[in-house]
Amino acid sequence: MRVAEIRELQGKDTFVVKNSGLYPVVGVESGQVPAVGLAGARLLTETSGVTGLGNELSQALSAWRRPGSVHDPGKIILDLAVCVALGGRCLSDLSLLRCGKEVFGPVASDPTVSRLVGALADHVEAAEAAEA
Repeated sequence: MRVAEIRELQGKDTFVVKNSGLYPVVGVESGQVPAVGLAGARLLTETSGVTGLGNELSQALSAWRRPGSVHDPGKIILDLAVCVALGGRCLSDLSLLRCGKEVFGPVASDPTVSRLVGALADHVEAAEAAEA
């Protein structure tokens, strides 16, 4: 993670960073509760940002983004990949990421994800060409 500055807040060290990319930037705090939670998943989202995978997927799948839509098809696919890495077995397992909004940002609803998967399935050749 990129660290912009360190601030002292009420006796806690907090890293303050700027948000860029598809996922929010996560700060780090020291405290009495040793909790790591979804650190491995966060590493995947950081890797997608650093490598440019997220932006490339967003551009490649832009044809499937409906006018006025809230969710980026590239991020939806990345969220699905993170979910699978965490052991998810079906689209509704994205609820795990929805519970971590501070870490994963807004995650598309099950119907939105299902519509995208259906649209991509209807255009397999074009979707494969976009991902190549």
